[in-house]
Amino acid sequence: MALDNPRRIDPSGEYTPPQPVEKWIFEDQISANRAGTVWLMFFFSLFIVAVVWAAGYALGTPEYSIILAIVAAVVAFFLSYASYYNSDKLVLSMSRARPVTKEEYPFLVHTLEGLCLAAGLYTIPKLYIIDDSAPNAFATGRDPEHSAIAVTTGLVEKLDRYQLEGVLAHELSHVVNRDILLSTVTAVLVGMIVLLSDWVTRSLFYGGRRRSSDRGGGNGILMLIALLALILSPIIAQLMQLAVSRKREYLADAHAIKLTRYPDGLAGALAVIGGDREPLEVANKATAHLYFANPLKGGSLNSLFSTHPPIEERIKRLLRM
Repeated sequence: MALDNPRRIDPSGEYTPPQPVEKWIFEDQISANRAGTVWLMFFFSLFIVAVVWAAGYALGTPEYSIILAIVAAVVAFFLSYASYYNSDKLVLSMSRARPVTKEEYPFLVHTLEGLCLAAGLYTIPKLYIIDDSAPNAFATGRDPEHSAIAVTTGLVEKLDRYQLEGVLAHELSHVVNRDILLSTVTAVLVGMIVLLSDWVTRSLFYGGRRRSSDRGGGNGILMLIALLALILSPIIAQLMQLAVSRKREYLADAHAIKLTRYPDGLAGALAVIGGDREPLEVANKATAHLYFANPLKGGSLNSLFSTHPPIEERIKRLLRM
């Protein structure tokens, strides 16, 4: 993948000196992305209300739908709670990541320490390396005090120091912005909707209190709308979850520039990773959302349901800063 302005990012590795970025440029981008995430979460909450109403109407008793909502929320919460406190160990183990030593990768360690100072963090995330030739990285952990950043050997080998700094700044931004916490909250909401939809449709199938045949006229139409809402709600909820995730990727990009003051480094990293066709062997659908760029190489279906925005769009936004 090539960038629009080859003078700014030279494939030979020769860069023009980093120029200061006007503060208002990335601050506006950060504010816009935060506002977008807030609105998405607001509509997500309204959507849950609509699903609960549909469940109550379909079953014939609003009280029963409230009980279902509470039970679904409790189950989804405990599943997400367990994942939240243990996901970092699980993901690092699944990715076959090993701790980085300062003697082995001094530039990575020193760069992360400098970025933490710029971000005002007193605790430095643990740094891990994954022996995989595909360039990529991810951050995990429930808060800055319990966080980790992992990079692949391919990332270290194929990117220059400015691009590596941009990727580390992006992943550190996920830690600073508590994105793992947000993803856990959205997982709870999606889990609640999926459980509600599944339980209500099963209840209706095995003999719910009211059938559509029991209702006539406008009530029958409302019953049909309620059933369609319940059937489609898991898909809509997952699409909204993807929208929230993509907003956070844009926010992490903008926040990374706040730390490095050099958009070209991060844009160059995206260009290199986007043009690399080598699959990341340790990645799977369960961990793909954590990575710096979508590690699942595939067709349009993977792109449609990807938790990451298109690389081309991310580069365009960065080069406008």
